[in-house]
Amino acid sequence: MSYPFWDVPIGYGVLMAVIAVFHVFVSHFAIGGGLYLVVSEQLARKAGDSPRLEFLEKLSRFFVLVTLVAGALTGVGIWFIIGLIAPTATEALIHNYVWGWATEWTFFVVEIAAAMIYFYGWKTMTPRAHMAVGWVYFVFAWLSLFIINGIITFMLTPGQWLATGDFWDGFFNPTFWASLVLRTGVCVMLAGLYALLVASRYQAGEFKERTVRYTAGWGVVGLAVTALCQYWYWKAIPAAVVAKALQTMPTPIHSIEYSVWLAAGIGALLVVFGVLAPRRLSMAAAALLMVLGLAWFGAFEWFRESIRKPYVITGYIYGNGVELAKTASYKKDGYLAQVVYRTGDDGADLFRHACRSCHTLDGYKALKPVFDGTDRAFIAAIIRSAHLLKGNMPPFLGTAAEADKIADYLSQRLDKRPLAEIYKLEGVELGRKAYELRCGKCHVIGAASDKSKSFAGQSADDLNNMLNMAADLGAGMPAYTGAATERGALVSFLAQLGKGAKK
Repeated sequence: MSYPFWDVPIGYGVLMAVIAVFHVFVSHFAIGGGLYLVVSEQLARKAGDSPRLEFLEKLSRFFVLVTLVAGALTGVGIWFIIGLIAPTATEALIHNYVWGWATEWTFFVVEIAAAMIYFYGWKTMTPRAHMAVGWVYFVFAWLSLFIINGIITFMLTPGQWLATGDFWDGFFNPTFWASLVLRTGVCVMLAGLYALLVASRYQAGEFKERTVRYTAGWGVVGLAVTALCQYWYWKAIPAAVVAKALQTMPTPIHSIEYSVWLAAGIGALLVVFGVLAPRRLSMAAAALLMVLGLAWFGAFEWFRESIRKPYVITGYIYGNGVELAKTASYKKDGYLAQVVYRTGDDGADLFRHACRSCHTLDGYKALKPVFDGTDRAFIAAIIRSAHLLKGNMPPFLGTAAEADKIADYLSQRLDKRPLAEIYKLEGVELGRKAYELRCGKCHVIGAASDKSKSFAGQSADDLNNMLNMAADLGAGMPAYTGAATERGALVSFLAQLGKGAKK
């Protein structure tokens, strides 16, 4: 709260994903590429394989001109973005891991220098010296991954660090080793995928066949390591975090499901073109493999980022920048007392600091569609009970008056027409929409929070009485404040749910 707020139309999650997923894709690509180049060079020199050496020299050009440049620029971009969208968490990471970052930057400088020397040394260095530089490039690139892995896994599973504050307790955290081996497998897989893209440009023949077979092997081995370690990584995450995600957070669960299907697609293409028809590998097929690789990485990173909700650093800082150690101060004095840089519009300031880190009005995780047609009292009640909703959100730590101010801010920007008019619905379908907006934020049909069975055998009067008592049915339950037409439609829908549950 002690930082100015950076307000942009795009959702923070999307903005971070666009830069971070591309960066980690390129950086892992560069690490695996370094290993692929030096191992393949050693094999080619031992066999006296001149065509393979020419192929590797062309391949190394990419790693200097694209991966190092793109990796460096997007790495700086990540620092720029996280400092703007999550300054409190960035401050915590710097304070706790400043020497870790400094060590990683040193490794990165050596990596860049070695990669450039490796590329420009094909014609000027002895084979032995050239391969030695190649190993330096790979080793220091992997050591950079080693350091960064400790810091990013800390954000999800800080482990004993929460009690001790010790650097090593946070660094070698519960998911450190699973993530490190997984990411090493990804490096190997991505190196194979790019080398296949380069090999696909060659005409069908003996060289293309053996190169594609050899390179597809890298992809298969990397994919196999990745698949096994993804399960290991899942099991290394604390059971309470996983259970909460399975119960209330569809985003990380869908992401991990997508990653499994994408991995299957990558594996199928590698088998088809690496084993069955290597001479027929086209640029289109190789490009599709690269796209699937990027999509897989995006799905995995989205899973990793989203499963730690409601925290940005689990157990230490909430996603909206509130430190757990300061929750008592927030509960006592509210949010506004903690906001140093205020604009004069309290509702807007409260929305930015309490909600905007995840939600936009009408973009990513938009609030307008989920509140259109509702009313200020309902919105305020939902805000006060944010921690009970699906999605695993941080608790609202402000005062009741501050919840009302956010509700005012939102209601002024909503469509205030009745639901029937907004969505052109009536009868049971209107009731379904009313349930989705007013009840489904907590009680998801088919999930653990489904209350359909409680409607079985209830008459319309019983259901109306239940709506009248809604605010008394459980902690955080909002009062039902919908209009008469909406209420009647909702009662019809609840009665239908009860009949289905009875069966």
